[in-house]
Amino acid sequence: MSDSPALGTPFLKESRADVAIIGSGVIGATIARELSRYKLNTILIDKEVDVGWGATKANTGIIHAGYSEDPHTLRGKLCAPGNRVYQQLCEELEVPFKRIGSIVVSLNKEEIQTLCELENHAKICGVPETRILNRDELHSVIPHLTPKAVYGFYAPTAATISPYGLTIALVENAQANGVNVLIQTKVLGLKKNRQAIILNTTSGYVHTNFVINAAGLWADEISAMSGEKEFNIHPRKGEYILFDDATGEITDKIIFSVPTPVSKGIVFVPFVEGNYAVGPTAEDTEDKEDLSTSFKGLKKVLNFAEYFFPEIPFKRYIINNFCGLRPIADENDFIIRPSYNMKGLIHVAGIQSPGLTAAPAIASMVMDILMDQGLKLTLNPYFNPIRRAIPQIKGSEYKTKEKLIKANSKYGHIVCRCETVSEAEVIEAIRRGATTLDGVKFRTRCGMGRCQGGFCTPRIMEILSRELHIPLEEISKRNKGSWLIKNKVLGSDNV
Repeated sequence: MSDSPALGTPFLKESRADVAIIGSGVIGATIARELSRYKLNTILIDKEVDVGWGATKANTGIIHAGYSEDPHTLRGKLCAPGNRVYQQLCEELEVPFKRIGSIVVSLNKEEIQTLCELENHAKICGVPETRILNRDELHSVIPHLTPKAVYGFYAPTAATISPYGLTIALVENAQANGVNVLIQTKVLGLKKNRQAIILNTTSGYVHTNFVINAAGLWADEISAMSGEKEFNIHPRKGEYILFDDATGEITDKIIFSVPTPVSKGIVFVPFVEGNYAVGPTAEDTEDKEDLSTSFKGLKKVLNFAEYFFPEIPFKRYIINNFCGLRPIADENDFIIRPSYNMKGLIHVAGIQSPGLTAAPAIASMVMDILMDQGLKLTLNPYFNPIRRAIPQIKGSEYKTKEKLIKANSKYGHIVCRCETVSEAEVIEAIRRGATTLDGVKFRTRCGMGRCQGGFCTPRIMEILSRELHIPLEEISKRNKGSWLIKNKVLGSDNV
């Protein structure tokens, strides 16, 4: 169906590379794709079963305009330049992208000063067409908004995207251009000799000239492997609520509350796929694996939605809630620089919001650092920037559906009714590397609709079992340990 290669984890006794990237989130994936433009041996390494399963997976999916950060920080300097390249990037990778604009809503006249500061930031950072809306303009643009809203700061260049969809597309394109991807591969140690940096991994040893530390929440632990921890990463928990698309159209704009020193505040997001989400909270924690949600956090998020849109019965439309962890560095800014301890090690750490937006600009900055460090770059004459997405039944015109079904009858077999996903799409997702229920979900949206997989889960499991030639008992939701069927060996009959 496509020339997109499947993910793989070959066992390595010894392997050599020009550049090894640790972490396949959106940052590592963007850097990998940028490196694939050149004649290099690049390896992308991740400890998870699939790509983009760290902070990227629970990202809000906003491409920020670039006005909300201090213009003197890396977060402020790299956001707007990243935003500007997304239209072309998403066209090349066939990733859905909607430039819908964002509005920071002020609920009292005292907050107008903050909106003026945001407007000043926008001018310094080169964000175009921003303006402050008065009450009449604000309510004209957002009819369902609370009558308590008095001002709004409008930035038309803000957009929405699927963060995991983008990451998968970046990795597929990087692979097609020669990047090797090692999943289920944990880095155990780093050692430097005269010729190279040696990565000790669970898949063997990698000898490489340069290492990009894009390990997200674990970037400080990778840093410590170089001899001394150069920074600390603290997780910040953010809880979200996801709504069914049966809410109807509430707004086509991203809605922010006035930001605080800790975060941009809770945000109401029209997802690129058509439904809405609200979140995140911002709670500092020390547990890098705690993705639990709380009644307190979810109540706070729901209160935001109900306060800003009092006419909408949100409780009726809740279909899921989830939590993400953002990697916060000590200095509360991006860390993008060579290691102080080990030559050839480049840290790309503390990439919190607006990291998704800044990713292309971060990748460009990393390329400059690599060249300064001595990496020789020769253009790859076979580089192809185009990646083809899995053809979808949902949203296609009648003639396109007819053509797809004629070419492959499995397009006529719908396995996920909520999101109208066909068996052919699930099979192609598996061919491209999905080995778990979540792997299929993030490539096709199976299980993301109203019933949250209640109908399609057993059908997808049957397809996974058939296509991967494994028993149902070996199929997991996410990774080993998240089994969906108990085995008799574990002391229970199959259920």
